[in-house]
Amino acid sequence: MTIQPENFRKLTEWTQFLSEVEIPVLRKTANDLAALREQEPNPSARNVARIIRHDPLMTVKLLRHLQQHKHKRQQQEIVQVEQALIMLGVENALDQVVAEPLVQHLLQQRPAALVNLLQRIHRAHIASNYALEWAIRLYDTHFEEIRIAALLHDITEMLLRCFVPDKMLEIDALQRQDSTLRSATVQKTILGFTVYDLQATLIEAWALPELLIMLMDKKHIAHPRVRNVVLAVNLARHSAHGWDDAALPDDYAEIGELLRITPNDARTLVHARY
Repeated sequence: MTIQPENFRKLTEWTQFLSEVEIPVLRKTANDLAALREQEPNPSARNVARIIRHDPLMTVKLLRHLQQHKHKRQQQEIVQVEQALIMLGVENALDQVVAEPLVQHLLQQRPAALVNLLQRIHRAHIASNYALEWAIRLYDTHFEEIRIAALLHDITEMLLRCFVPDKMLEIDALQRQDSTLRSATVQKTILGFTVYDLQATLIEAWALPELLIMLMDKKHIAHPRVRNVVLAVNLARHSAHGWDDAALPDDYAEIGELLRITPNDARTLVHARY
């Protein structure tokens, strides 16, 4: 019997489904990996990682696989893509963590949902770049882990947009109609739970590294690294439709506080990227 995730209303159902299903990846990721393997019979972990880490879906797919097949002698938690590839073995990783199904195939009958997902992925890239830049400015040695945490911050929402696109589009439409509606309220009405609650359950079930879990959890906002991730995600979201969003002045103030610069300097720093 074919599983119909659109009928799921419980966190346990979604957690089991997303722990077993093949996570879809971007077509560009699959094409680039295939081209690399054609050019290099034994590609290096660095070259493979360069492709994977641009796709949040493929990144979490690799990390989930590593955690599910973690060797008993592996004592150190691994968050970085290149390290995960080395631990698994590059060839084994590419054979076992297949770059399929493709997002574009999964959503080929729902172009609006595909565009929406690709926009979210693009936003995740922007957030990860901000987080990386700020971590380096703060001389944080965990800058790559912080970048990945920002890239994967909204991964559960991305997965829902892959598997229940119509429900996610319905949530979007309701919030466009009434901007005062809280996301959690709408999500509970349509999905039966909040995306935040599902993500908390999911990353625990996947046994993702503790550092990554902490960096992705806004409950630890007092920690500078978590604050970096959250502020980067907020800035990417608020600026997604232009630089006149009413929330941006507060973002600049908080970024300035994080980087120990003035809000105006924070604004200048952000806009220097464009």
